[in-house]
Amino acid sequence: MAKDSQPGPKNAPARSKRPSFTEQEALLFHSGGRPGKLEVTPTKPMATQRDLSLAYSPGVAVPVQAIADDPSRAFDLTTRGNMVAVISNGTAILGMGNLGALASKPVMEGKAVLFKRFADVDSIDLEVDTEDADAFIDSVRHLGPSFGGINLEDIKAPECFIIEERLRELMDIPVFHDDQHGTAIIAAAGLINALHLTGRNIRETRLVVNGAGAAGIACVELLKAMGFKPDNVLLCDTKGVIHQGREAGMNQWKSAHAARTEARSLADALNGADAVFGLSVKGAFSAEMIRSMADQPIIFAMANPDPEITPEEVHAIRDDVIIATGRSDYPNQVNNVLGFPYIFRGALDVRATAINMEMKIAAAQALAELAREDVPDEVAAAYQGSRPRFGREYIIPVPFDPRLISTIPPAVAKAAMETGVARRPIVDERAYRAQLSARRDPVAGTLNRIFERVRKFPKRVVFAEGEEEQVIRAALSFANQGLGTAILVGREDRIYETATFAGIDLEGRENIQINNARLSKRNAAYTQFLYDRLQRKGYLQRDCVRLINQDRNHFGASMVALGDADAMVTGVTRNSSTVLEDVTRVIDAKPGHRVIGMSLCLTRGRAVLVADTAIHEMPDARELAEIAIEAAGVARRMGYEPRVALLSFSTFGQPRAERAEKIQEAVRILDSRRVDFEYDGEMAADVALNRDLQAQYPFSRLKGPANVLVMPAFHSASIATKMLQELGGATVMGPMIVGLDKPVQIVPLGATDSDIVNMAALAAYNIGG
Repeated sequence: MAKDSQPGPKNAPARSKRPSFTEQEALLFHSGGRPGKLEVTPTKPMATQRDLSLAYSPGVAVPVQAIADDPSRAFDLTTRGNMVAVISNGTAILGMGNLGALASKPVMEGKAVLFKRFADVDSIDLEVDTEDADAFIDSVRHLGPSFGGINLEDIKAPECFIIEERLRELMDIPVFHDDQHGTAIIAAAGLINALHLTGRNIRETRLVVNGAGAAGIACVELLKAMGFKPDNVLLCDTKGVIHQGREAGMNQWKSAHAARTEARSLADALNGADAVFGLSVKGAFSAEMIRSMADQPIIFAMANPDPEITPEEVHAIRDDVIIATGRSDYPNQVNNVLGFPYIFRGALDVRATAINMEMKIAAAQALAELAREDVPDEVAAAYQGSRPRFGREYIIPVPFDPRLISTIPPAVAKAAMETGVARRPIVDERAYRAQLSARRDPVAGTLNRIFERVRKFPKRVVFAEGEEEQVIRAALSFANQGLGTAILVGREDRIYETATFAGIDLEGRENIQINNARLSKRNAAYTQFLYDRLQRKGYLQRDCVRLINQDRNHFGASMVALGDADAMVTGVTRNSSTVLEDVTRVIDAKPGHRVIGMSLCLTRGRAVLVADTAIHEMPDARELAEIAIEAAGVARRMGYEPRVALLSFSTFGQPRAERAEKIQEAVRILDSRRVDFEYDGEMAADVALNRDLQAQYPFSRLKGPANVLVMPAFHSASIATKMLQELGGATVMGPMIVGLDKPVQIVPLGATDSDIVNMAALAAYNIGG
């Protein structure tokens, strides 16, 4: 979100609504496993003595001498060319104010994680324990040889202006204070589109900026550089309009934007104004101020955590507005993550010496143009058929748009080259864009698109093992994140006892329900439903009564089957095969579909779906073909265009093996069905995943590395995914149950609360179709 440039109080910021997590959840997130959010991982092999000799002494002497002879080679031989330092002294942490350098470390670590997630920029946080601007500058200026860029963060005004200006003069790498320029760039992009939609000319538009801190002044400077007339931009602070002749509360940065105007108050300034940027505090804009603005006013209320005025309040006043906020729960979010990762990506890739005004303008214009393009399926998947289109409620791209990384960096890099700050030009722009797209981390898109879709269409999800602590935590997180209503199945007294012992507050939670199977008023209906299904399969009426009253899986699945809930997640306390037997007594396969298990593997910037990882032990050719069709459908529901590889230990008949014949037959079956996705086989896993190895088989139907792998047997699928998780460091989600008539997901035995929330979201999303 765009940050409030005005330092807040020294205590925690007030919030207008219950946060999407508890304090304990936040602490556990940061302390669990390895404390913090970052680690250092070698990029070269370190297995043998020779590896160590090359990495350190004596082999390291060779690159040392090469850099001494030619300093520019440091970009080729070290991490410098892809390394940014995130630096703060903690004097303006988020909306919390001056809490000191050490307290800012979680925020700086988080910023470093965002650099990596969104633009594959390596980053390290540095907290400088001084409030003296000169001392801070002296600490940072000598770090230049270590980094390709400096991202300043959470430094209060006016020191932030002094620090950035001096460091830009002293260092030959980009220095960028994101609290200023990040907000300015994203807001400018939105304003470009708002002006377009309202038919305004930038030279004639009258703009008011309320908030004369770091972000407010940066917005004014950027917009003037883009073409706003100086006297058409009025900057306001807590004392009113910054005008020529004013003396109270002024400094050199405010004075630079003192306007010739008779307006003295914010209300005066807004009278007849075309647009307003709010970078101040909740409630700063009154109804009277909004009414006094020109026709089709543009309102960017970007204070956090609460905007100057909410969209609901604005729309109640007038119906001709365009409004943006810093909040993710409203359209048109001004979110800094749309800017800084990609701006640094472009600057690093041309080895820029600075991030200048032209590069900032290029980033804003590229963002604005991207919002006008058709939204791809990967983004539209999050909206369940309601594809966002350029208009009053879509003037800024969403943060998880996969096109951002191939759109913003090239624009920034081009501006750097045109203005002479690039040390290495981009020769082939098309190849550069393809390289950027390959850097995108699927984790940052896949799960978040699903979560965003579920938030727009929240569901009632049964958490069957409701007395378990991690299940209670998961249900609380699910509800707090706005994903829907969590229904805990269990004894109320036991659930509250477990929650209290774990420090979890369930009181007053409207989106958490508790349902005791033995006491439910729906037991008779569930029992009759189950008896009708099982009476010819050896079950008596009393057996069905027992299953409904005493088994939470049967009870929860019956809730979903009869429409009392939308989806279910279970599996924490029982083996998955046993749970699936329970569920399939209640819920059938979807007509025309095959029930399979799929795992999503996320590793090294790639997402790969693996099937079948749960159900079919030794599928025959027909089953393999049906598994491929089912898996391709899941890939599309997750926003991927499927490229399906049917795997074997052999590749296109070599070595010859009888067991590979069923895979060849499966391909022929897919041929006969004329499916609408890429597929081929039989092939080994390395050929399926490696573009260079695929090039040895020019007849292959796959046009790139496979993203769906159909395994020849259940055991190979299970072994491969678990080895990948434990030895390869991959994130593996699943097995996801696909093909049931109602959405049910089964987590692994002993799953964590995060695992349960993810699978609950997949169930609510109905990933299985």
